Amino acid sequence: MPQILPIVKYGVSKILEQPSMKVIEFGFKDKNNQLDTLAENMFATMYAAKGVGLAAPQIGIMLRVAVIDISSGEDPNMKLVLVNPEITERRGTMTVEEGCLSVPGKKETIERSAEVAVQYQDTKGQIYTVGGKGLLSQALQHEIDHLDGKLFLSYVSI
Repeated sequence: MPQILPIVKYGVSKILEQPSMKVIEFGFKDKNNQLDTLAENMFATMYAAKGVGLAAPQIGIMLRVAVIDISSGEDPNMKLVLVNPEITERRGTMTVEEGCLSVPGKKETIERSAEVAVQYQDTKGQIYTVGGKGLLSQALQHEIDHLDGKLFLSYVSI
């Protein structure tokens, strides 16, 4: 049964401002793949917090793992588990209002790439590419930023 984990809040810990480590061990040894369990817990935590994405550092785990579901649990086919994701292509720009589960109650208007392509691995280590526009593009960029130790607040001009 998935666990709902506490979300690290901005200003409480410096963990959100540190780059996470690349996943090297994929646990092929047995059915109890720890990355699968981590992803299940991350989805449960994200859904409980009413989010569309969550990065492992947001639950205190410094690995390059993120989950995204822009359907908010409505469409199981929309669930993405991204291990070691990297943006490989960007196109255009869009201005969006953005918030973050680690920065509750704060929303800011920022600029993001309108479209991105992301190469990632699944929990077994297989390599895939996903493209995204609109909200998916925004979520991919936001979660990969978390994995790089960057918060959406860094895009806000003062």
